[in-house]
Amino acid sequence: MDRSQKKELVSSMREALQEAKLVVVTQQHGLTVEQATDLRRRMRDSQAQFKVLKNTLAQIAVKETPLEGISHLFKGPTALAFSQDPIGAAKAAVKFAEANEKLIVLGGYMDGQVLSPSSIKALATLPSLDELRSKLVAVISAPATKVAVLLKEPAAKVARVLAAKSAQG
Repeated sequence: MDRSQKKELVSSMREALQEAKLVVVTQQHGLTVEQATDLRRRMRDSQAQFKVLKNTLAQIAVKETPLEGISHLFKGPTALAFSQDPIGAAKAAVKFAEANEKLIVLGGYMDGQVLSPSSIKALATLPSLDELRSKLVAVISAPATKVAVLLKEPAAKVARVLAAKSAQG
């Protein structure tokens, strides 16, 4: 990779990381191609991206940005997971790391704060934004459903009485 390609990679990574709601720093030792493909697929399913970067390029990408606080985590074979969903990258990374000891969650960054590995794991246990939305819709629509059933019930009783009377004769 020549110098211009590196500059382009660093600038695109800087932009992507600054736009991300969550950045998870991981360390990977000896993932097979199949495992790496599985991890990337899980990240895509969580609307997250997973990028392996040289540490020097990652440090340059976060230099003089709010993300500079995570640069001390860039040691060894580093990879970054990042997403627009505040917990998507955390869920995918933690779930994969629990099943595969070759991936280690080192920490992360969210809303101006550097996160510890335990904070990332705590984020991963939260329901996703879509799950929260569906629960909220269920809670909001439940009273309306009950009201509709109650309003419909007296008419149903009258219809059953009329049907019983007509059956008698």
